[in-house]
Amino acid sequence: MADGRATVAEAADRYTISVDGEVVGFTKFVDADDRRRVFFHTEIDERFSGRGLAGTLVAEALAETRSLGLGIVPVCPYVARYVERHHEFDDALLEVTPDDLELVRALPQ
Repeated sequence: MADGRATVAEAADRYTISVDGEVVGFTKFVDADDRRRVFFHTEIDERFSGRGLAGTLVAEALAETRSLGLGIVPVCPYVARYVERHHEFDDALLEVTPDDLELVRALPQ
């Protein structure tokens, strides 16, 4: 991990990262169907930026997604940049479709 006290957990619509028990960031997703997990927003609290926590969070979220047999759909700009640089997820990577974008737009804000 980027920070020895950081932990990643899955919730209903996101993975969170905590430092010393405080949630300091998340990456949100929606399952498009039983094969596609669409990641659409990642955020880390400014107080914790520069520690590599976003990379740790996304790496663990993508690894868990792949282990569930789901494809990774990188709508989120951070996730898209991450998978461009980290090819260990190429086997689970799926292209973003217009349906994926419409699904994300239809989500409550």
